[in-house]
Amino acid sequence: MITIITIITIITISTMATFAASWLVPRLGAFNQRYPEIEIRVEATSQLVDLGRDRVDIAIRHGLGHYAHLKSILLMTPVLVPVASPQLFATGKRLNCVEDCLNFPLLHDIDRSDWSLWLSAHGVEPNLQLQRGSCFEDDFLLIRAAEAGQGLALVPLEYAQTEIKAGRLVQVLDIPWPARFAYYIVTHAKTQQREEIRLFIEWLLEQTENTRMGSQQPN
Repeated sequence: MITIITIITIITISTMATFAASWLVPRLGAFNQRYPEIEIRVEATSQLVDLGRDRVDIAIRHGLGHYAHLKSILLMTPVLVPVASPQLFATGKRLNCVEDCLNFPLLHDIDRSDWSLWLSAHGVEPNLQLQRGSCFEDDFLLIRAAEAGQGLALVPLEYAQTEIKAGRLVQVLDIPWPARFAYYIVTHAKTQQREEIRLFIEWLLEQTENTRMGSQQPN
């Protein structure tokens, strides 16, 4: 009897918990089916990693794409949209234009910058309200707070699609604006030369293209 031994190659990925839970992990099953000989390990952390010291092959990071001594590939530029729980409008108050957002409690990112940038981009002068309201370090927490009816949240559309489809959140205005930062695939130059890394990066870029073209089916 001949025993066939399959050699498993492991790729370790470091990324933020929200990105992992909302976008990456739901798609990994499709990658596993295509490349069963490659095993993906995901480390979800908001802390920056040392790609040499921490034995991480690929980092997916949210930033401007400038990482000293590393290679970065643009993965996606998230589009920020305002979302809220339907219960926020139970009193009859309505939101018809960008300026109307200032009539509702606003939920903020940790440095309170996204609402100010988004409003300014649409010709609305930010006011003192932008200095008030709860702020959250993670988009996942922003979405949960919005679901609970605590206010309007400005989050990447990709992160809130499940809640919007389920009716737990609504996109209150259809006027998205790209975020200033993007998601980048970050590696050492030598790491990119490995066959399994090349295949995984190509697959990631294929998935973002599917998302951009409107297909939600990973493959």
